[in-house]
Amino acid sequence: MIEARHLRVLRAVARTGSFSAAARDLGCTQPAVSQQMKALEGSAGTPLLVRGAREMRLTEAGEALVRHAAGILAGLTAAEEEVAAIAGLRAGRVRLSSFPSGSSTLVPRAVADMRAHHPGTKVSLVEAEPPRSVDMLRAGDCDITLAFRYVDLPTPAEESWDDLVVRPLLTDRLVGVVPRGHRLAGRAGPAGIEELAQEEWIAGCPRCRRHLVEVCERAGFTPRIEFATDDYPAVVGLVAAGLGVAVLPELALESVRPKGVAVVEVRPAVQREVVALTLPDLANVPAVDMMLARLARAALPAPAR
Repeated sequence: MIEARHLRVLRAVARTGSFSAAARDLGCTQPAVSQQMKALEGSAGTPLLVRGAREMRLTEAGEALVRHAAGILAGLTAAEEEVAAIAGLRAGRVRLSSFPSGSSTLVPRAVADMRAHHPGTKVSLVEAEPPRSVDMLRAGDCDITLAFRYVDLPTPAEESWDDLVVRPLLTDRLVGVVPRGHRLAGRAGPAGIEELAQEEWIAGCPRCRRHLVEVCERAGFTPRIEFATDDYPAVVGLVAAGLGVAVLPELALESVRPKGVAVVEVRPAVQREVVALTLPDLANVPAVDMMLARLARAALPAPAR
């Protein structure tokens, strides 16, 4: 009989390419991974992995099993959570994944709200950028993921959310960040992004970097990216030191002390849609539904004082 724990191990091996890497990913030992894979191949009655010189690859049967494992594990998680909530055994568990600027702004407010009203619910968080975070959701590695996509660009087919429950949270505007003494600092109106064509650039995550290049190329130039970092305080620090300019989401600036820099509105206007995603089965789990509501509340504008 194929067991869920064996499917989780198979997915980890397929994702990482080796028993040792899968063991690190799962927090167990390499012999334990090897033993569970032998048990799974015994249950399946056919080899699932081909052991190569550098990494392992899936057989046709292994690929089929991994393809079905995501839905099986997600459905099992949803069933366990819903039954536990109905039976009153525990208030529930929610596993979140989020991109960094979401995890430093929306997530803390939402989790604090959740804990205040439902203290028995356990909430965990891992950071991941889309589309990897969306793949984690489909694979059953989280229950809700915060994701974003740029509204000014067509969505690639492989990044579609059509099979997921989408809870819109907010529209996040991107703004220019320049050194405080820059010629554009203090400008009252927006600056065309082409006015920064001769500058050195500091870029963010790979997906954000690709988007920056596309926006600049549509404006007639290719940005000279000298530094790239996923760490927003590092971006601000590099700009403040006069080492380049950047474009950052306003959500990211909420959690960063913008010392030594100036924020400039840029044209063309660039926005990203920030959403919370979950699987249709998981949307019916009480703890997941409550967490989605808290995330939506956390995204509301702060009341005027």
